[in-house]
Amino acid sequence: MDHNDFLRWRIEKDDIVKDGTDKDGMEKDDMAKDGTDKHGTGKDGLDKKEVGHRTPVLFPDRFLWGASSSAFQIEGGWDEGKKGMTVADYNSFRRSGIQADTRTASVFYHRWREDIGLMRELGLKMYRFSMSWARIIPDGDGDVNQEGIMFYHQVIDRLLEYGIQPFVTLYHFDLPYALVEKYNGWESRECAAAFERYARIVFREFGDKVVYWQVHNEQNLMVRVDERMNIEAGDAWECDRIRAQMDYHMFLAHGLAVKACHDLVPGGKIGPAVSSTCTYPLTSRPEDVWAARMNDWFKTDYCLDMYYDGEYPGYYMRYLEERDIVPKTGPGDREILKGARMDYIAVNYYRTLCVSYLPVTKGHVPGERSFPVNEVDFDQYGYFRHVKNEYLTSSGYGAQIDPMGLRTVLNLYYRRYRLPLIVTENVLGARDVLTENGRVHDYYRIDYLRQHIEACAQAIGDGVDLFGYSPWSFMDLLSSRQGFRKRYGFVYVNRDEHDLKDLARIKKDSFYWYRRVIETNGGGLRQDTVTGLSEGCKWSGTDWNHMVK
Repeated sequence: MDHNDFLRWRIEKDDIVKDGTDKDGMEKDDMAKDGTDKHGTGKDGLDKKEVGHRTPVLFPDRFLWGASSSAFQIEGGWDEGKKGMTVADYNSFRRSGIQADTRTASVFYHRWREDIGLMRELGLKMYRFSMSWARIIPDGDGDVNQEGIMFYHQVIDRLLEYGIQPFVTLYHFDLPYALVEKYNGWESRECAAAFERYARIVFREFGDKVVYWQVHNEQNLMVRVDERMNIEAGDAWECDRIRAQMDYHMFLAHGLAVKACHDLVPGGKIGPAVSSTCTYPLTSRPEDVWAARMNDWFKTDYCLDMYYDGEYPGYYMRYLEERDIVPKTGPGDREILKGARMDYIAVNYYRTLCVSYLPVTKGHVPGERSFPVNEVDFDQYGYFRHVKNEYLTSSGYGAQIDPMGLRTVLNLYYRRYRLPLIVTENVLGARDVLTENGRVHDYYRIDYLRQHIEACAQAIGDGVDLFGYSPWSFMDLLSSRQGFRKRYGFVYVNRDEHDLKDLARIKKDSFYWYRRVIETNGGGLRQDTVTGLSEGCKWSGTDWNHMVK
């Protein structure tokens, strides 16, 4: 890409005008004359005395403005068209009594024509979605289902007809359940072999239509959650042993799929999507600083290093040995792993974390995990424990909102791996309200997106090769833990947990705002007056938290 396009910027040194409001007309009672609050920070949490506040004038001409989704969260039709059951289906049915499940989801399986029409209206340049392995091969490693193949051909053809580039993920949390019953899923090498076969079938079918491919979505996060991996051992050590073996086989599957793509898709680009981690130390105490580094390394960086180098980094190998859970490998694995040349890295970003050092105590061994909050943000004895960052605002769901963290991880990953990057997930999940006149005033989401797109612009100005931004998600979809109470999309889907209503598609205020951002190639980020945006709608980074509780 031509980096000259990235370097056209204007610096906004001060957002505060003389009448005590910012340029969006929002009051800033705590703002000093230099544009900072009493803590020396601006309205978006950046230290304006130390960091220039940059707003992009222009992103690269071919920048991929997109939106994302996944098969099990959006399609519905869980057993239609001869599709097989997945682990995601199985887990969702266990919660059917308290929330929505995958049976209907957002019913994209039946309304894809309408939905892709809305994507065209939004102006998307790309649509990142996943194919369901079990829709193409219902039992994971048996006969190919032509109905599933034809469904995805129709979706891709319509996207291309409308000038939207398909960006396809092969695996997004939805392993065919038959492979769990046959092999205990990823614990067996047979699962990696089945995945390679699935990938090769897909590349042969769609390789002449799709350029960009993702192998796994968030392997580094998925493997932390026992339910998503179907880990059911009662003993903590046995869980970690199974987890390490499954993780290794997913790395092997990644290597096999990358090679298959390069063999079968001329000009194809393939890479992973990782759940990024940016961790701050609680204090400047050296042990806390080290703990923050280790949290990043154990949650994300070890995975990227394995993709890139084809071997575990030393600190992670030490952990595996400490826990006596070094995975079993096979002859030829090293060649497969080291030969898997990824073409880009996809970054999923939502929040940052803060930790302090967690010493080993009596009754706990080095590397042992504990879960005071959840499985994703586990603590680890001898390494780190999570604490709240008092300098950040949290959403109603607990995610600490920090656009500077996105700029940070983009810089870190690009400096380390020197590969093009794309953001494939980023947004604020919230309890959106449909008004009596059929509108959704999600100004809090607009503000979140604006600040994070500006962080992307800042990273580009830092020299990062960022070629796209595809937030989560195009439309409301099934949240694994919160059903349809927690919404993400630019398009509201009119349904509740158990009342399907009419499943109407309703464009939120953020739809019109993001459309303007795309039309102006990032130039309309701070524009209040947007055609279609609700009259009187304003947004401010200081005023979203009450909307998402």
